[in-house]
Amino acid sequence: MFDGYIICGTPRTGSTLLCNLMASTKTAGNPHSFYRRQDVSEWAEEWTLPDRGTMSELEFNAAYLNAAIAAGKGGTGIFGLRLMRENLDELSAILDQIFPGLPSDKARFEKAFGNVLYIHLSRENKLAQAVSLVKAEQTGLWHIAPDGTEIERIAPPKEPQYDFERIKREVAELEAHDAAWNIWFAEQGIIPLRVGYERLSSNPAATLLVICEALGVQAPDPKDVRPGVARLSDGTSLDWMRRYDLDAAV
Repeated sequence: MFDGYIICGTPRTGSTLLCNLMASTKTAGNPHSFYRRQDVSEWAEEWTLPDRGTMSELEFNAAYLNAAIAAGKGGTGIFGLRLMRENLDELSAILDQIFPGLPSDKARFEKAFGNVLYIHLSRENKLAQAVSLVKAEQTGLWHIAPDGTEIERIAPPKEPQYDFERIKREVAELEAHDAAWNIWFAEQGIIPLRVGYERLSSNPAATLLVICEALGVQAPDPKDVRPGVARLSDGTSLDWMRRYDLDAAV
């Protein structure tokens, strides 16, 4: 029986969709990116933690960890966390401060979160992933609901501009981060549950069933599964991919 799970991903792999699906079960936690460094202050404020200036770094990190575990459980018996590869080492260092002397990242995670199921969320088509990321960064729009309304916008609307070099850099970085997860799994002796974006986005109910079965929790009836986010891929995305392939072949 697992005490929790960590969604190990990279940007634009459907992690928001998966987090929403897990929360919707009401039995499998409420995962978020609690350890994305840009969001720590916001979470700490939401959880009404004492001001960081009033305590030591260790005291703050311990209080934050306890609050994150409570939030990640969402009133269930299972803790959920979304973790991007770029935040892995920082989280491990924080846990090493709280639980010093442990021999590995895996040991630190298990000390903090119990018996953990590691879910490796990846996207086979790295070009489509890079295009999605560049478009989101340029337009400021990161997620929309199935009815087309905006869920997450972090900048004013702006027209996207095709940029071969930027897409190329993102493809390389996404490939490197995905490979880094696999290297880390091997180093830690972890066999993750592998979930692909392509299957997740085309059949979210089936993917949710697999994860719930692995966790040992009740999965919802497939007909009751409602994805909370929709794909942002459009004609512009397809055009950029076509142009990229042509440019890369020169």
